[in-house]
Amino acid sequence: MQARVNHGETSFVIGSKVDLNLTLIRLMQPMSEPTSPLGARRQYQDALAAGRFEVPRCQACGAMHFPPRVMCPHCGGTALQWVALSGRGVVYSATTVRRKADAGGDYGVCLVDLDEGLRLLSNVPGLAPQQVRIGLRVRMLVLQGGADALPLFEPEAA
Repeated sequence: MQARVNHGETSFVIGSKVDLNLTLIRLMQPMSEPTSPLGARRQYQDALAAGRFEVPRCQACGAMHFPPRVMCPHCGGTALQWVALSGRGVVYSATTVRRKADAGGDYGVCLVDLDEGLRLLSNVPGLAPQQVRIGLRVRMLVLQGGADALPLFEPEAA
């Protein structure tokens, strides 16, 4: 199966699901961003590496979005301003991922509603999974290591 996708002056021939996924990723990147091949992800990772949690805010509609993208998912605007967030929030939902002990054991996953209104998926590695409860106040910490930094959470001091 092959399909042709036209995007402006560019045309892509798609022959597999992998080609389709790569093409869609390529189409989501703005054509006028020559300085950063990874776009918003690289800017986000650079801020995390510096210890800041920043997300794009659309200058057209004012909405923030996460995960970062080069185009506003709310209105399609491309004029974005990066804003630093406090990294504080509350656990909205939590679950435990069950694994065998030899595979690393159980771990917790949670959705955190940030005070600024965004929700993100992360975990609270300093607590056992069953200790992460809905309503728990948390603050972000940035785990440095490897190619990318990761936003994780810890309980906020009372």
